Amino acid sequence: MQMIIPLVMLAVGAFTIHLMTCGLVLWRYRKPDRIRPAGGTQPLTVLRPVCGYEPGLARSLASTFTGRATDYEVIFCVADPDDAATPLIKQAMADHKYVPSRLLIGDDRISANPKLNNLAKGWAAAQHPWIAMIDSNVLLPRDYIQRLFESWGPDTGLVTSPPVATATQGFPAKLEAAFLNTYQGIWQLAGDQVGQGFAQGKVLFWHRDMLETAGGLVALSRNMAEDVAATIITRAAGRRVSVVCRPFVQPLGRRTFKEVWARQVRWAKVRKDGFPIIFAGEIFTGGAIPLFAVGGLTALGALPLIVAGAAVVAWYGAQWAVAWRAGWARSPMQVAAWLLRDLLIPGIWVAAQMSRGFVWRGHTMGVPFPQTTTSA
Repeated sequence: MQMIIPLVMLAVGAFTIHLMTCGLVLWRYRKPDRIRPAGGTQPLTVLRPVCGYEPGLARSLASTFTGRATDYEVIFCVADPDDAATPLIKQAMADHKYVPSRLLIGDDRISANPKLNNLAKGWAAAQHPWIAMIDSNVLLPRDYIQRLFESWGPDTGLVTSPPVATATQGFPAKLEAAFLNTYQGIWQLAGDQVGQGFAQGKVLFWHRDMLETAGGLVALSRNMAEDVAATIITRAAGRRVSVVCRPFVQPLGRRTFKEVWARQVRWAKVRKDGFPIIFAGEIFTGGAIPLFAVGGLTALGALPLIVAGAAVVAWYGAQWAVAWRAGWARSPMQVAAWLLRDLLIPGIWVAAQMSRGFVWRGHTMGVPFPQTTTSA
């Protein structure tokens, strides 16, 4: 009996939260998507930091120019003049001369975050008060500018979008999609449904004054990742982070298991750094521990085997329903990736607890940046 009560509480609590979050996302997707009509926007600068070649990069870069707005500019930021992506950027600009665009090259050492260093010159050069910082591997819909402004409400300080993984090649890429879509995506969309949205660094859209008041672009380096800092800054200003109704997609291409593991541990460390109390309970958010509790109750004779089987079906059936309604990847192989993801979540949580910093693109993150900075 001493074991049964804690197991019941764990299983019931986890299942309740899981089904509620999936239900919130299903409600969000209750209406079919539509292409937003042109108009309803204000002058906007789109900043796209680029570093190296990624799957589908040419298409993602070109999608920047599909915005159906009359007054916006595009600024591509590259740190290295010999970056392999530079020819693709120049081609995209040449193919879309009807939209004002620039390529800025250089690295301003304002922080330990290479992405912010790359963006600094673009932020300084932006001509418009509304600025959208969008990673180069995000494939933008034709009405992405309308979607950004549509998501802005009276109490909004920042609009963001989690990446929806598409174009997966191989099982490791499907594993990464399992983390991005039916795990992190569900949590982020459900949080937004209850007014607790949080930023994702793939897309950060706000008015320049919002960030300048907090200290400018360098303020985003106060935490290990700019999305955590952006969330904290926005909430500290008494405003909310809003998530676009339909998240933008990211073509993944191929991945390796090593890359997926390293990326998930890195992101876990980022969440632990910014929101340690919330992260403490993250180990229970996947299916492994709740379903282990269900298995324990079955082994103790407190739960019939058929009920345990129904619990497994309910857990992953809810995720399948969300993926179906949202149009995300779903297949027997993808379900296998969901199972492996949930088995890995406790290990990722433990790995994140064992150390703080990490190396990202040759830069050590999670250590204080010198106060005296120079521009390269």
